Amino acid sequence: MFQTRSARSPPLVEDRPSAVYVPTHVEEMEMVGTSAAGDYQVALTYSFPHRFWTIDVDRRNKIEIQGSDTMHLMTTIWDAETGTVVPNNSVSTTVERDGETVVDRPLWPMLSQNMGVHAGDNVALDGDGTYEVTVEIGPVSARTTGAFQGRFTEVGSATFTMEFQRSTMEDIPFERLRDRQGELGAADPMGMEMMPVAGLPEPADMPGTHLGTAESGDARFVVLRTEVPDGVETDGESDRYFAISPRTPYNRYPLPLMALSARLTRGPDELFATSLQPTFDPELGYHYGIVDDPQDGDDLRITVDGVPQLARHEGYETAFLEFEDMDLTLSAR
Repeated sequence: MFQTRSARSPPLVEDRPSAVYVPTHVEEMEMVGTSAAGDYQVALTYSFPHRFWTIDVDRRNKIEIQGSDTMHLMTTIWDAETGTVVPNNSVSTTVERDGETVVDRPLWPMLSQNMGVHAGDNVALDGDGTYEVTVEIGPVSARTTGAFQGRFTEVGSATFTMEFQRSTMEDIPFERLRDRQGELGAADPMGMEMMPVAGLPEPADMPGTHLGTAESGDARFVVLRTEVPDGVETDGESDRYFAISPRTPYNRYPLPLMALSARLTRGPDELFATSLQPTFDPELGYHYGIVDDPQDGDDLRITVDGVPQLARHEGYETAFLEFEDMDLTLSAR
């Protein structure tokens, strides 16, 4: 197994850019199944063990493959009605065999180029056989609005029967990207009929009015003005909503679990300087927003106060870590 794992974890590219880059390889996954779990729909999948990087505030920590690791166990969570992937940093799993617990731990909220936003970790099983896997999903930490208002506030749980054979995992397709590895760019999202991938629309296809796009840390920050979503309190003075939608380049995955603030000025007047609230909406997706009515010609400064607290698979580990303040003059697109 050590030789197989080494072959499937090629050496990292030297001098990797401080940006999103094409990884050394891509692979598919084995689907265990999908299930309802309260307000959530959840898919359980696995692939061979991965190296990945966790984020502690703004510090990157590499997680190496251990000799005891059997697989990389993953969950994708979404809303069944809209097909919208639900970013969640409170997912845990318990794996049992013959009534004995072999795995009991929280899963890392993660970002990968072919799978997007998900939760996962390397786990060690007790050989081939039948396992019962329970996935528990906690409430979403972001404000929920629109048709999501009042949802994703309770714990959901689902249990899967996983028939694991090491030979099945060895048959999972794997492709080296020797001609592209290390280049600026990204591998394509995985296409699986049984579960969605968390891509956001192009700015022109977002609700409301697109007022501009800023870039920093190799992330894109789409600025929008739209109607106030249901579930957002207003003071009665404005019926407009100011939203910033951060996303990855190339695949447009959302960047949740970050801290974002903004300063808006109109000529010599400061209209606001405040933190933006993480919000999850079926039309806007995961974004950061405030009730306000920005206008063409206003000057906006965006500040990242805390980097996305997402573990990263190869190709994302060097991006979204260092951000400069972003300045732009708003103009309707």
